Amino acid sequence: MPRFTALDDSEEIRRLVTTVGSAQLITVADDGYPAATLLPVVWDGDRLVMHMARANAHWRAIGDGVPALAVVSGPEAYVSPAWYPSKAEHGRVVPTWNYSAVHVTGRATVRHDPAWLLDVVTRLTDGHEQRRDEPWRVDDAPARFVEKQLKAIVGIEFAIERVEGKAKLSQNRDDPDHAGVVAGLRREGGGREHQVADAMAVLRPSDGGDHGTA
Repeated sequence: MPRFTALDDSEEIRRLVTTVGSAQLITVADDGYPAATLLPVVWDGDRLVMHMARANAHWRAIGDGVPALAVVSGPEAYVSPAWYPSKAEHGRVVPTWNYSAVHVTGRATVRHDPAWLLDVVTRLTDGHEQRRDEPWRVDDAPARFVEKQLKAIVGIEFAIERVEGKAKLSQNRDDPDHAGVVAGLRREGGGREHQVADAMAVLRPSDGGDHGTA
């Protein structure tokens, strides 16, 4: 990847994974074909923990410690060259795509132990519910009901071997073009475009979104 797009801050990478809260788990089965499933994820030390519906055949192709890739996708958006002031100066501009992502490489193992599963879903639930005024807890549900639900899922323990973060947020553009993209995303875009604009503005705080574009 281009050096300017690499995310080297481990805390920033962890924050992106936690904020997104999900990952595409990708493995290759014995027949050589890849399989992917979007799963909720918790980063716990040197591992990711996830769970999958037992009815999903993907888990049956995951042996103990199989190589795997977890892809976490952050906000992304199309960038119009019309937003660059440099368009009026020389016209040498093209569209691009801004995004943030984390690729975690490691080894996945399926877990069936009810206590392990309960711990994972409890931590996942608590992590999301803590933002609410009246958080829901797993033990708010009847124990027998929770036990039945746990039988319908399997756990995935993902031992982390390598983490690669990337944020392509117009870092290669000069200040006027960068500001033009921020303004264009906020003016013409929806929720995800605004999130990309916010991430870009963090890189260059002077980009308040009030700049004009050519």
